[in-house]
Amino acid sequence: MMVTLDAADVLLPAVGELCEGPCWDIRSQRLFFVDILAGRVHAVEVTGARHETWEVGEPISAIAPRDAGGWVAAVERGFALFDNDWHRLGEVLAPAQRPTRLRFNDGRGDPRGRFWAGTLAYDGTPGAASLYCLDTDSTITEMLHGVTNSNGLAWSADAGTMYYVDTGLGTVDALAFDADRALLSDRRTLVKLAPGEGDPDGLTIDSEGFLWLALWDGGCIRRYTPRGELERTVRLPVERVTSMAFGGPDLEDIFITTAWQGLTPTQRAEQPLAGSVFYYRPGVTGLPPASFAG
Repeated sequence: MMVTLDAADVLLPAVGELCEGPCWDIRSQRLFFVDILAGRVHAVEVTGARHETWEVGEPISAIAPRDAGGWVAAVERGFALFDNDWHRLGEVLAPAQRPTRLRFNDGRGDPRGRFWAGTLAYDGTPGAASLYCLDTDSTITEMLHGVTNSNGLAWSADAGTMYYVDTGLGTVDALAFDADRALLSDRRTLVKLAPGEGDPDGLTIDSEGFLWLALWDGGCIRRYTPRGELERTVRLPVERVTSMAFGGPDLEDIFITTAWQGLTPTQRAEQPLAGSVFYYRPGVTGLPPASFAG
């Protein structure tokens, strides 16, 4: 199946250079997302009204609500807690012995209330990055190493499988997940992108267990079966599609973030909607977003 979105499907036009990390906030019934390198958090209602922004003073790449109120986030050097007005609470929690040439990238909460996020090297060095887990007691554990560009994460509804994107490998992998002990095993490649298709970026999962994947430089999001078979392509009028999240009162909408980072002036003129947030109703609902219990 092929679906095409256009300007009529824009929630917020050209709102940021590197929009990422969309997260539906059940508490306020708003979509939150970040503009990573600008260090900016956005929130908007499903109608596009009440658009607010906050400056956090450092790159911020992934967020999740906290059970205790406020937010947890992956920032440039580690993990941080914020109140509802996006004032940081305490110091950044950083992994031990993490090289300074890296920054944190995409992340998500798991079904047991932990928060996961990985890194990438500013210079793109292969294998220099890792995936980390922030536990509810503030312990940080390296879960995967030898990563090039840690990106999308998702968990199955039964919490038995974690799906993971390393953009540097061009893959979506499935790993057996022990939710009680936060252990990973039996890693296998579910989807491998061919040259020219784009680079796998953000990831989410729907209530039928199908995976939704954003393609950077691929101009689309794709829906895959749990066996890794392509079921649907949703084309956008921009090339750099970064991530997506289900939201809305009944989790019936997908909100899609995009970027203009790295585009030439000519490319930006050809893609005036780059950096916009789009929305799409796919006919299937998402899973409730996970919150951080720490």
